Amino acid sequence: MLKSVSRAVQLAARLSISSSAPAVRPAPPRSRTFSRSLWSLSSSGAASGSRPRLLTATRALPTLSCGCGSLHTEGDKAFAEFLTDEIKEEKKIQKNKSLPKMSGGWELELNGTEAKLIRSLSGEKVTITFNVNNSIPPQLEEDPEHTQKSQEDEPDIVSTPNFVVEVTKPGVKSSLVFDCHFPEDESAHGEGEEESDIFTIREVSFQPEGDAEWKETSYTLNTDSLDWALYDHLMDFLADRGVDNTFADELTELSTVLEHQEYIKFLEDLSTFVKCK
Repeated sequence: MLKSVSRAVQLAARLSISSSAPAVRPAPPRSRTFSRSLWSLSSSGAASGSRPRLLTATRALPTLSCGCGSLHTEGDKAFAEFLTDEIKEEKKIQKNKSLPKMSGGWELELNGTEAKLIRSLSGEKVTITFNVNNSIPPQLEEDPEHTQKSQEDEPDIVSTPNFVVEVTKPGVKSSLVFDCHFPEDESAHGEGEEESDIFTIREVSFQPEGDAEWKETSYTLNTDSLDWALYDHLMDFLADRGVDNTFADELTELSTVLEHQEYIKFLEDLSTFVKCK
């Protein structure tokens, strides 16, 4: 009973906060710092909210020729040199070369930036799908004096992707699908008398099994104004199938490492493209 009342208070707080200005959720404890200096070369640019310029040219740059038949400029050369340094820096601060393992017997399937976690439990099949694209929360703008701090003082970059939970039962054509996310206004858990939920259910719907697209013709239950007792049972339903705070913590750790790997790969591909090799 105390658990249900606690979740009711948390849900009411989420609804109250969502109608006001959004707050930034502190990064989960499991995280790592990397520079992303490609986007933060200039402290004045970061303070003004504009994207820093890599090159400020006052005249047309001469073009160069090479055997590949593509256009090359002095700007391309400077860009390629910058990317080489950036890749070295990102690899130097990369804490995990391999993806961390998920507890609970989850099997991982990767397709580029999309990941699936699959688990079978007493005949049921539970599938978690998430994508690391656009999974880094926006960073708050800092005062110019704070931008001079060392990288050790910078906030950790943590990937908190939206994820979809699909529960399939034998002999049932439709799956019960949960659209879940990490709210930006969620405070660090574990500080109160009872551990709060670090992820929330946004929508619930029945969908044809295995369909990649969410069918808008199926009724979708939005939890924004949902009865707290029903929401509490939905969260317990997921927890009974291994989707709880421990899972959410491990998912953010996995997603953060995967996102960083994809970022480094993108820089390497970009460098190859610019160099035309």
